Amino acid sequence: MSIKVRELHHHAVRVAPTPGALERAREFYADVLGLGADAGRTSGSGTPGHWLNVGEHGQIHLIGADGNRHDDPNGIDTSEPHVALAVADLVEARADLERRGIPFRVANAARGPEHTQLFLRDPAGNLIELRQWDAGHGAARSRAGETNGYTRVRSAVLFADMRGFTRVSERLSPTDVVPLLNEYFDLLTGIAVEHGGTVFNMAGDGLMIGFGVPYEQADASRRAVDTAREMLARFGRLSTEWKRRHDVETGLGIGINAGEVIAGHVGSARFTSYTIVGDTVNVASRLSQRARAGEALFSARVRENLDDDEDYPLLELPALQLRGRAAPVQIYCLPAAERIDLREV
Repeated sequence: MSIKVRELHHHAVRVAPTPGALERAREFYADVLGLGADAGRTSGSGTPGHWLNVGEHGQIHLIGADGNRHDDPNGIDTSEPHVALAVADLVEARADLERRGIPFRVANAARGPEHTQLFLRDPAGNLIELRQWDAGHGAARSRAGETNGYTRVRSAVLFADMRGFTRVSERLSPTDVVPLLNEYFDLLTGIAVEHGGTVFNMAGDGLMIGFGVPYEQADASRRAVDTAREMLARFGRLSTEWKRRHDVETGLGIGINAGEVIAGHVGSARFTSYTIVGDTVNVASRLSQRARAGEALFSARVRENLDDDEDYPLLELPALQLRGRAAPVQIYCLPAAERIDLREV
């Protein structure tokens, strides 16, 4: 029995990891070959690069990497030029490779099953990537396909804000505050990525994370709530350590909402950033502002997407009137063991 390949997903081309080399390569594929860039797709691995659309489904991935990775026992470097194929069932494909004794490398599994990739070599030594085929979107139809590079997607949006940060900034010197912020953002962004989230913005002491964007996730709301629960628990331990080291009182407030967002590049001619906007984002932000330290507030839309048998300590709260909205919003709470009102007045 052979692996069922549905279609070509993309072809990966290696480029020197410098901004100049990447831009020259992108210009060649755009100006000479006429391929448009996929504005809605970004690299989840942190390796710089560009995605370009080829026809209705296929893509070319320009990977900015030197290619000197030797951390795999089978000598498989995922930044090498390779052909990526979308298969009907990646789990079955992995089992078939194991049955045949074909060495392979697993990548991005920590980000969720929809991100998992299998890398293997053919008898001639060429690198091949296998990934799960999406019946609803084909291989590459998650690209930004609407006018002007914007697309509408269903997402779960999480905002997290530190409570007590203004007082910390007043009490401590900048040389003490900056390391604390770095610890804070390193902790929270790491948790978000582990749950398959995309970090869109970090400003002051807050950050915005999207789930199900730029790639759809059927369980986006569950991922967001799991992320919030872990953030509350682990930041609680970090704030206790800060209390011991600096005698400062801090906490974390989180807001989550689910629904349609608009994703795309927003900005000016001199600076743009890929982000998400819309009413769903605004409500999540308002909820985070109302949350007390150690508390995650989320909307009924998020609750509807959670299974009743999931092990969440959910509390239904009275409907909340949010600034800028005519009707109250039905909300739920994911509390930590202790909640403190450290919201800035």
